[in-house]
Amino acid sequence: MQHSQTHLRTRPISAGQLRAFEAVARHLNFRAASEEMSLTQSAVSRQIQALEEDVGVSLFLRHTRAVELTGAGAQLLAAVSRALPQIDGAVRQIRQSAGRKSVSITTFASFASMWLIPRMEVFQRQNPGIDIRIDASDIAVDLEVADVDLAIRYGPASTMPAGAVRLFGEQLTPVISPWLLKSGSTIEKPEDLTQFALIEAGDAHRSHLEWLTWRRWFDHQKLTRVVPKRWLYFSYAYQMVQAALAGQGVVLGRLSLIAENLARGDLVEVLPNTRISSPMAYWLIVGPRSSARPEIRAFGDWLQLQAQATRKTGGEVADPETLAHPD
Repeated sequence: MQHSQTHLRTRPISAGQLRAFEAVARHLNFRAASEEMSLTQSAVSRQIQALEEDVGVSLFLRHTRAVELTGAGAQLLAAVSRALPQIDGAVRQIRQSAGRKSVSITTFASFASMWLIPRMEVFQRQNPGIDIRIDASDIAVDLEVADVDLAIRYGPASTMPAGAVRLFGEQLTPVISPWLLKSGSTIEKPEDLTQFALIEAGDAHRSHLEWLTWRRWFDHQKLTRVVPKRWLYFSYAYQMVQAALAGQGVVLGRLSLIAENLARGDLVEVLPNTRISSPMAYWLIVGPRSSARPEIRAFGDWLQLQAQATRKTGGEVADPETLAHPD
């Protein structure tokens, strides 16, 4: 089957035809596809014929006892195999959330793992009727169009939109596992860190996160020529902290994200008088289509209370006008 370009149809393809096509393409058998779909074999065959007519080319080579995908069929299957599960997943979420209150949050993976998720049990206990969905991705989504209510983002104030609420700032400090500390020499001054492996982000020197590097920290300590025992590089902050927890070296920890580790004694701050601040901060942004919903306000208020506790732990001084905007 092949149509000239002028005779190709442009109307949308029926979803039923696509489901029949996917089943036949997966089984390469009309009978098996019809049994799976609880349809007669002739009904499935008519769906495929109608689809081929709408597409304008043959999608299967029909043999005596089997069928085979054409090149066009294989191309369509690749798209359908991705699209149908996404549609089914969206429908499941809609059905499950129908009539229920829900909050969806987007943030970067390290913040979700190290700060947000460990605190979520408190909110869930206080608000058992609100469903939570966390999208942990390092790709910023557009709250104007995305199906997301809140964003927690990381960056300097100059990069944040109007209305963003500052949750807390950032201080950096060297931390190490207690048992690794006991196995090495005493750390009394910055130079002593060179007896250990130093852990940092592999791409920090080539990105906007350069102020999170050991190089910047050593510059603050007036040390320009420092060579550690070795370097360990990772892609994400939570991986770096995991390596430090495992005793693989010293990490320049983000104080706001490792406060719980320090409180439990899992990590030790070895040189507390050498903390440095970065221009980065953590911000709460509310989607314009979500701000009026009570559950969104409840979650935002809870986040700001949690941020207040984090600021207190890190020694940040709050702005007298509002606890959400510390100096």
